[in-house]
Amino acid sequence: MNETTQHYLIFETAGGFCGIAWNDIGITRFQLPTKSADATERLMLRRLPYARPGVPTPDVVEAVAAVKRYFAGEEIDFSSIKLDLSEQDDFFKQIYAAARQVGWGHTTTYGALAKQLGAGPEAARDVGQAMARNPVALIIPCHRVLAAGGKIGGFSAPGGSSAKARMLELEGVQLAPLKPVQQTLGF
Repeated sequence: MNETTQHYLIFETAGGFCGIAWNDIGITRFQLPTKSADATERLMLRRLPYARPGVPTPDVVEAVAAVKRYFAGEEIDFSSIKLDLSEQDDFFKQIYAAARQVGWGHTTTYGALAKQLGAGPEAARDVGQAMARNPVALIIPCHRVLAAGGKIGGFSAPGGSSAKARMLELEGVQLAPLKPVQQTLGF
């Protein structure tokens, strides 16, 4: 990919300031919300140092509007947004394609996604790595992919696991409490 063709836009949502980058093929990067436009721009440029601010294409305008509606609490399906994942290896592309099918208010696990792809349980770690390196978080809904047993797992976006939990709560997903629940021995 020609780095000079990267453009980006920083925009505000109900969740904070997001960033989106694109080229002639599709969206290449999405930055989940931070508290300031400057922080979001720094994160974008750390990953895309050659990107320049640009006038969004109609597809990017549509994606930005969908993101704003998402953080306002509207049920959004991002699966039709055109992406450029050409820098990803083939297995990660398969993982991302499967993750894009996990809809609003639903979750899966790293292991279940690996199994869906016909890989063994050892591939759950690869799924986790793909989610951690997801260049377009939210559009590829890595926040909907949980650790074994439905545990929240990690989240490499600003705010970490608590940001993941807030996104899932926005979608109506009820997570188990983070603290262990006491059990009686039944005597």
